[in-house]
Amino acid sequence: MSKKINRLNPAIIRLFVVAIAAILFIPFLGGEHLFDWDEINFAESAREMIVTGDYLTVQINFQPFWEKPPLFIWMQVLSMKLFGINEFAARFPNAICGIVTLLVLFNIGRKIRNNLFGLLWVLAYAGSVLPFFYFKSGIIDPWFNLFIFLGVYFLMLYAFPENKQKIQNIILAATFAGLAILTKGPVGFLLIALTGGVFLLWVKFKVKVRVMDVIAYFVVLALVGGSWFIIQILAGNFDTVVEFIVYQVRLFQTQDAGHGGFFGYHFVVLFFGVFPSSILALKAFGKEPSDESFYPFMKKWMVILFWVVLILFSIVKTKIVHYSSLAYFPLTFLAAGFVYRAFQNQFKWSKWMSVIIIAISVLVALPVMLLPFVDKFKYKIIESNLINDAFAVENLKAEANWTGFEFLPGLLFLIAIILIFTRIKKTEPLKRAVFLWGTTMIFTLSVILVLVPRIEKYSQNALIEFFKSKAGQDVYLKNIHFKSYATYFYGETQPPSNPNFYDENWLLAGDIDRDVHFVTKIHRAPLMEKYDDIEETGRKNGFVFYIRKAKK
Repeated sequence: MSKKINRLNPAIIRLFVVAIAAILFIPFLGGEHLFDWDEINFAESAREMIVTGDYLTVQINFQPFWEKPPLFIWMQVLSMKLFGINEFAARFPNAICGIVTLLVLFNIGRKIRNNLFGLLWVLAYAGSVLPFFYFKSGIIDPWFNLFIFLGVYFLMLYAFPENKQKIQNIILAATFAGLAILTKGPVGFLLIALTGGVFLLWVKFKVKVRVMDVIAYFVVLALVGGSWFIIQILAGNFDTVVEFIVYQVRLFQTQDAGHGGFFGYHFVVLFFGVFPSSILALKAFGKEPSDESFYPFMKKWMVILFWVVLILFSIVKTKIVHYSSLAYFPLTFLAAGFVYRAFQNQFKWSKWMSVIIIAISVLVALPVMLLPFVDKFKYKIIESNLINDAFAVENLKAEANWTGFEFLPGLLFLIAIILIFTRIKKTEPLKRAVFLWGTTMIFTLSVILVLVPRIEKYSQNALIEFFKSKAGQDVYLKNIHFKSYATYFYGETQPPSNPNFYDENWLLAGDIDRDVHFVTKIHRAPLMEKYDDIEETGRKNGFVFYIRKAKK
């Protein structure tokens, strides 16, 4: 089979990868509301660009938003111009990123070895939980990670002794590093620089580097990565650039937005989130006897990239799941490397690998199987006082329209895993791995389509439906005592004509010129009781709604 795959025309395989990726990533992108905070945050910035016609400045609530550069927002703007301002348009750029990423992995994989290795890398990436999930999302990281990975890859090609296209590789490396900066900021270049620096230390600086190549790299990096910052400065927005840099520094020094965690947070995220590739990759971290030249060189860079990402974001005090998502590339590369070697009888599929994969499969499948039954007995759970959080209790009361069959993805996944390890011998590692990745891919897609929309009903649906009901009305909308971007995107807010709108005290007690609709969480409701002219209009699933009427 491997010989047939390697004899296939690469163009045919590319078309196949594009077709399958499009089927997996594009349909049902608008199946549920965007999630607070990140998805709605970026989509709202794109919406505000369209509303204001200002495509240079990233805004939130029609005020400069200096946390992110504009490249991904521009992608969403283009998508919204094509499909309208909605969930599908906000997520569509990442579906395209999924197609592009899998094509990139195949092309690089076949250059490293052959068609088979390229396809194994594609399967390892698409067949792992979080890497697949992110291509169905509207967050910034898939494109950011792809640009960084390509920046590292072309830097690696430049350093590869047998590669003669030095100037081409250094320009491409700088271009993708610059695009990473335009997507999420200087941390993109930091990750590339750290990876390159660690490689230089590893090889004791025994790399031929020409001065003109270094100059070319930084000129291109400045032109691409610094273009938006330069334009901002020329437009008189120097303060925006300063605030942006200050935020990036603060991100590394503080626990931002309440997202804290323990030092090993990202070890756990990658171990479970990149399942099953994270387990398959474990054996490939060590030294391998090889008569190849390119693969060991690439592997060295991938191992360095993995540890740079893991250690850096373990040090950073802010802990968010997608911060370590760049490590998906090296992890899936190593997983593909293990399976390829095992297929050639140079690695063995150990019993402990099977035990860990089965154990994690049970841990993943059980919550999926039990969720519908939790909803069935939710009022007994509430009456037992097991949950002490008033907001969580009210969330649980939401009606999610369960059919009773939502346990099937978990059950079928578990059955498939058992069949894989009982019907496919460990002496057939390629077949076992392909079925394992395929099963995980289908399971992840099923969870996204079947369970995520219902989970969303508990977490934020009541809030979003409230704001949607006020969209287009000549009123002020305000979430108070908690953070949300749903207010703006789903309330379809417009630039306020009265600057007092940004003064919370004015909205609460000032001489307002139009009605104000407030939303808070149930445990914060007592804070609203001191305002005599603010009237409660309703409660739903943990959110409390109020109105303060303007005096005509």
